[in-house]
Amino acid sequence: MESRSPDKYQKRYDEEVGGPSTDNEIVAVASTSQDAFDIPPKNAPVDRLRRWRQAALVLNASRRFRYTLDLKKEEEKDKIRRKIRAHAQVIRAAFLFKEAGEREAVAVSVESRTVDPSSNDGFSISSEELTSLSREHNLSSLQELGGINGVSKLLKSNVERGISADATELQQRKELFGSNTYPRKKGKNYFLFLWEASQDLTLIILTVAAVISLVLGMTTESVSEGWYDGGSILFAVILVIFFTATSDYKQSLQFQHLNEEKQNIKVEVIRGGRRVEASIFDLVVGDVIPLKIGDQVPADGVLISGHSLAIDESSMTGESKIVNKNQNGPFLMSGCKVADGYGTMMVTAVGLNTEWGLLMANISEDNGEETPLQVRLNGVATFIGMVGLTVAVTVLFVLWIRYFTGNTKNSDGTTQFVKGQTSIKQSFIGAIKIFTIAVTIVVVAVPEGLPLAVTLTLAYSMRKMMRDKALVRRLSACETMGSATTICSDKTGTLTLNQMTVVEAYVGGTRLDDVGNTKMMSATVSSLLMEGISQNTTGNVFEPEDGGAAEVTGSPTEKAILSWGIKLGMKFSEARNRSSVIHVFPFNSEKKRGGVAVQLPDGKVHIHWKGAAELVLSSCTSCLSLDGTVYPINPDNLNEYKRHIEVMAASSLRCVAFAYRPLNAEAVPKEENRDKWVLPEEELILLGIVGIKDPCRPGVKDAVELCTSAGVKVRMVTGDNIQTAKAIAFECGILDTREAAEPVVIEGRVFRALSETERESIAEKISVMGRSSPNDKLLLVQALKRKGHVVAVTGDGTNDAPALNEADIGLAMGISGTEVAKESSDIIILDDNFASLVKVVRWGRSVYANIQKFIQFQLTVNVAALVINVVAAVSSGEVPLNAVQLLWVNLIMDTLGALALATEPPTDNLMKRLPVGRRDPLITNIMWRNLLIQALYQVTVLLVFNFDGRKILNLDHSTKEHADKVKNTFIFNTFVLCQIFNEFNARKPEEKNVFVGLTGNRLFMGIIGITVVFQILIVEFLGKFTSTVRISWNFWLISIAIAVISWPLAFVGKFIPVPETPFVDYFSRIFCGKNNRQEEKAEGQEAT
Repeated sequence: MESRSPDKYQKRYDEEVGGPSTDNEIVAVASTSQDAFDIPPKNAPVDRLRRWRQAALVLNASRRFRYTLDLKKEEEKDKIRRKIRAHAQVIRAAFLFKEAGEREAVAVSVESRTVDPSSNDGFSISSEELTSLSREHNLSSLQELGGINGVSKLLKSNVERGISADATELQQRKELFGSNTYPRKKGKNYFLFLWEASQDLTLIILTVAAVISLVLGMTTESVSEGWYDGGSILFAVILVIFFTATSDYKQSLQFQHLNEEKQNIKVEVIRGGRRVEASIFDLVVGDVIPLKIGDQVPADGVLISGHSLAIDESSMTGESKIVNKNQNGPFLMSGCKVADGYGTMMVTAVGLNTEWGLLMANISEDNGEETPLQVRLNGVATFIGMVGLTVAVTVLFVLWIRYFTGNTKNSDGTTQFVKGQTSIKQSFIGAIKIFTIAVTIVVVAVPEGLPLAVTLTLAYSMRKMMRDKALVRRLSACETMGSATTICSDKTGTLTLNQMTVVEAYVGGTRLDDVGNTKMMSATVSSLLMEGISQNTTGNVFEPEDGGAAEVTGSPTEKAILSWGIKLGMKFSEARNRSSVIHVFPFNSEKKRGGVAVQLPDGKVHIHWKGAAELVLSSCTSCLSLDGTVYPINPDNLNEYKRHIEVMAASSLRCVAFAYRPLNAEAVPKEENRDKWVLPEEELILLGIVGIKDPCRPGVKDAVELCTSAGVKVRMVTGDNIQTAKAIAFECGILDTREAAEPVVIEGRVFRALSETERESIAEKISVMGRSSPNDKLLLVQALKRKGHVVAVTGDGTNDAPALNEADIGLAMGISGTEVAKESSDIIILDDNFASLVKVVRWGRSVYANIQKFIQFQLTVNVAALVINVVAAVSSGEVPLNAVQLLWVNLIMDTLGALALATEPPTDNLMKRLPVGRRDPLITNIMWRNLLIQALYQVTVLLVFNFDGRKILNLDHSTKEHADKVKNTFIFNTFVLCQIFNEFNARKPEEKNVFVGLTGNRLFMGIIGITVVFQILIVEFLGKFTSTVRISWNFWLISIAIAVISWPLAFVGKFIPVPETPFVDYFSRIFCGKNNRQEEKAEGQEAT
């Protein structure tokens, strides 16, 4: 796959970062930077966003910019955030000042509460008191209530077991203390969408022209006859508005649903002593919540207990400051993130009673976010619109000139305008009709729906991706995923099942025949092992009182180790009660280990460590034998242990070691200085090494092969032992052989030690990186991006956030991922499955492919309609397609066309192509070929009928007026049917068989059916409105036959080869060459 990194990726990267290395690339950068319709996929600067808005030709700003970032609203949000934060800080400052002054201490015991429990549903504290306590962070008030134990008693909760899971009690707490929700601003109703759709400038002009035509028509002719011209245009305008508003309203509902999914965070809560998962919206006051690194604090609360707990409060205070939480500062604010450590908290305020709730209630959830593809399409729409506007103005003046010079004839052959004879009113009506035609050409020519087609296909794709277990947080990630050239994937839980079990164990240097066999161990060894397993963990074991099976919760690794402890005979609660934790070093992804200091009843202190086997082993100087004696580790012993680790790792096992060391109580710092205490991690005594099995996910090998064939290189980046990583990578198909060596397989520390240039030179060759830290992952991402790759990265930990942010597409794990990782990501893989990630790639490519289908279809209609009307207008002074007919054509190609083509499901062929370059032209050479063949065919046939239709259709025996009406109806009918049949061709721009998968797309078939039915109604029954007449069945057959020819024509056309170099590049070279020659000539003249 290294060969799949063509030079164009490098050039594309240089264009984006402004780092070209050649003169040609400098020209490319200059041209790119001048393109107003070019924005980066992530974190686009405000000036770039403002620039493309100003450059776009827009007829309906409220509709065109509905799904873009509202820059003014963003400024208002920032002001609201600052105001609420400032308000909170002022309140806290006032109370700190109050506490600092002299005041009379009022001791209020829990028993002497003044709140009447009978008036508060049995609770001895009110919602107002709790809210005040949380917002003011008033420590003295907390102490007066009896501390956390007192508050727990008042709330009828328990600091260890939480509240009851009884639904009635939960509902009672919600009614009394509030629910953990905030009022969301209601979405726009359907009538507002109707109003926005009617704001289109051309539709407004058409409406005014139609009203004038209506009034003048009814005053000059009879009311029963004179209202048709103006009334039919009004009816067509209303129809367009109705269809547009309906489509936009459905999109809005889809985005609203996706927003609700994004906000519905799942949290762990202790109820009745059991850890259960609940929605953040279902939390109530009194709930006990375990917190760990990467979690979001789900409500306001008070710390029960914690170890090295540090909270990032920047989301509420606006300051990038990590605050340590302990009994001197126990208040926790909703919306903040756990930066380090772990602990438990009790919820004291929820919803609007928290500052976070107030903040969210005052900030409306906005779907506004423009994507690079959407902005590029605005550029295409602007260019086409300018051409269309020029054509419309040309047609307008040509027709006016012909009309006022007496060269425009009526259907009976009489001159429409005769100077001095035609009344002013009749002249005005004639001029208005011509003006209406010109404005309608603008309606058709300006593809207002083109940028919105991106939103439509993204909304459709996002909804379908939810079913494929992928939640899109950032719209642009959908389309960027289609350009991904490499995926840097985690191993655990993504490529593997994340269902871990201890399958091999070495204790005291001896391999246990049965991992749960404790008969070989002395009481000392088993006691120390159980002490380390039960205390050095973030997991939990719930032991039912009825003696049922124990319920183990925690991360998969913790669950595997705790389950092993239970097999060894560990009683979790008893083991934890035998000692008390005095300090914790949370598991660190840099050091690959975690430690805990525990104090026994006799005052002795034990330091327990657990982590990566070879790293913990390197810190051990001695080992505990099975009989409980300690012996030093000599080189032979060390090599033996290393061999055990290598053998287990080669069998795809994750190796974890346990070690401890006794410590004199005098060496333990006093409690107030303990936060900065660094646990001793040298001279450890090895207790045991276990091998944990985590099988590969079924189907992951096929998914990796599919990615490889699609030009997407899969790289494994894991914190596991390099041997384990190699074994799993071979099983998954990432490696072709187990014997792969550097740089294909590399350790994080080796890669980290290289210079930036050296990292770049080997980055593309790397397939597996073992023992990597989050920073190593970040360095790899940066190196690959500098080589021009579009990088997708998976991550689940808090420390993965920088890499997720840096990557072009950040993919967080929905099950194992922390809230910090999820918030830093663009897409959340809900089932943590690599196969779901591959589906995201398919959908990303589908978004781009669907937009191209729609562009090809719309441009064909644009070109054909414009050329037919312009040629006819200039040559004969008449247009075969009138205003109402053009509005119907606009509806077919804009709203209905977008619905039909932008919602095509992804096909397997999408994964047989190379990734789409982000700078590749939207209109490919293949699309130019297809649309020019179809447009040329339609224009040729219909112009022939326009100029010689009466003879061809054998209408010479009819009156000129009737013959012209039949001819124009036939042209209109044939034109519309050509678009319907060409819609099938647009489904498969590159494939010869355009009918593959047709029956599976009911929406497409439904829209085709609706279009055909409406066309029949228009021609056969609505002639008064559309200026058509009924045509015979043989004319219908001729129209269908002409339209059907577009199918074999498209088939044959696909045999015509096209050059690989985009046509746009040829024009660029000609233009650049001309400029260069002019510059050389100017320089020569200056030199002379």
